[in-house]
Amino acid sequence: MTTQSNPHKDSYQAACHCGTVRFRVKLSDGLNSARRCNCSYCCMRGAVAVSAKLDDIHIEQGKEALTLYQFNTHEAKHYFCSTCGIYTFHQRRSNPNQYGVNVACLEGMSPFDFAEVPVNEGKVHPNDRPAGSSNIAGWLRYTANTDTTN
Repeated sequence: MTTQSNPHKDSYQAACHCGTVRFRVKLSDGLNSARRCNCSYCCMRGAVAVSAKLDDIHIEQGKEALTLYQFNTHEAKHYFCSTCGIYTFHQRRSNPNQYGVNVACLEGMSPFDFAEVPVNEGKVHPNDRPAGSSNIAGWLRYTANTDTTN
């Protein structure tokens, strides 16, 4: 994972698109945990996520506007703003002691700040495969168009 932003910063203000939901978050390993997943759900969601401990997300506004979505085993808890529909964070099935946080919700961040992001193998969930199986399905790369005439 490479990014132009400060990978050493670990605390961020965050919000959904419309600003109804606002929270502050302390990331477990800064931006170093940035990842995507190729499970059926994450393929459609398309977010880059980073990790935070459960106690390190503090909803400052709009808790009542968060909508919960669960599927399959109903272990993971995916939260969205009920006004604008943006995915904000989710309690992870692979590590229920952590949240995955949508990078795009972090103030000053964008998924396009990352030149390369690992894509976790999620078609067979880590909890459902033999120990030692590969965790990385591939890499998502982004290169900005430097031709400004387009």
